[in-house]
Amino acid sequence: MLKIDIHTHILPPELPKFKDMFGYGGFVQLQKCPGCTDVDMLDDSGKFFRKVKLNCFDPIERMHEYDQHGVQVQVLSTVPVMFCYWAQAKDGLIISKLLNDHIAQIIQNHPKRFVGLATLPMQDTILAIKELERCMNIGFKGIQIGSHINDKNLSDSSFFELYAACEQLGASIFVHPWDMMGQDRMDKYWLPWLVGMPAESSLAISSMIFGGVFKKFPKLRVAFAHGGGSFPITIGRIQHGFDSRPDLCAVDCDVAPKDYLGHFYLDSLVHDELALKYLIDLVGAQKICLGTDYPFPLGEAVPGKLIEKVSPDIDTLEWLNHKSALEWLAMKKEQFI
Repeated sequence: MLKIDIHTHILPPELPKFKDMFGYGGFVQLQKCPGCTDVDMLDDSGKFFRKVKLNCFDPIERMHEYDQHGVQVQVLSTVPVMFCYWAQAKDGLIISKLLNDHIAQIIQNHPKRFVGLATLPMQDTILAIKELERCMNIGFKGIQIGSHINDKNLSDSSFFELYAACEQLGASIFVHPWDMMGQDRMDKYWLPWLVGMPAESSLAISSMIFGGVFKKFPKLRVAFAHGGGSFPITIGRIQHGFDSRPDLCAVDCDVAPKDYLGHFYLDSLVHDELALKYLIDLVGAQKICLGTDYPFPLGEAVPGKLIEKVSPDIDTLEWLNHKSALEWLAMKKEQFI
C-alpha cells in the first residue's frame, strides 16, 4: 500500500554563516563533527542546540530508512527553527530561497519519493507571495508556516493576501508549532515541546476558525501537525464558549467551531492508539494523514506503526496512509507509481 508521510523535516548539509552575511546574530549554524556524519546545530555564538544525523540532510539515507518501513513518499519541509521570522524581511527571503532551493533539487532528483513544502519570509507578505509563486513554479506543492508569525496569530488580516494566493495557486499549507508560548515558565522537563507545542497548534486552529480564515478562503487546504495538538480534545469547550459567549467568540466569524471539523487536515502523530481512534471519529479518516516528525526524537520511530496498531478496515487504512495526503497535496497516486 502506498504510504505518504506528510510531516518530515530536512536541512541542507551546510549553512552559510548568516551572522557574517547580515551583520547581526540569532541564526543557526551547522558544524560537522570530526570523523563522523553527525552535524551539530549551534547558535551563532557557538552554543549547542541539537545534534542531527545523516538522515536529516541526506536524501539517500532517508530513502533507505523509509524503505525498511515500507513508506514510499516523504513530504519535505524545513526545521521550524529555520523560519527566522524575527529577521529582517530581505534576509529572511535569502534564507528561504537557500532552504527551498535545496529541497527543490531533491524533489527534482527523486520525484517519486519526495514532495516539497516551501518556507516563506512570512514577516513580509509581499515577499512571501513572491517566493510562494517561485516555488510553485519549480515543483513545490505547498508551504510550511509557523503557528504564529512573531506577535501575530494566523487570523491576522496581514496574511489574507497570502491565503488568497495559496487558493489561487492551489498551494497546500502545513502549520507547525514553533516559538512556544509560556516558555518563561517551562524551563524544565522539556515542557515547551510537551505542553507548549500542543497549545500552539490549538491556538493556530482556533485563530483560523474564529478569525474567519476558513470562511473567507474556503478552498484553502490546511493541515496541522501533531494531530492538531490540544484542539481536538478541547473542541467541546471551544464550542461551548462560542455558544455561551458569542459576544466574545463570534466577533469575526459567525460559523460554529464544530462546523469546521472535517474542513482541515491533521497528521496522525499523536503517540496513542485511543487518541488516533478519537481523531478518526472526530474528523474522519479522510482528513487524517500519516505524519511522523521524522527524523527527530519526538517523532514516530517506525513510520505508520500507530496506524497499523489501530487496525481499521482497508478503506480507512488507505485514507490514513495516502488518500488524505493526496487530496491535501492535490496530487494523484499515479505520480508515485
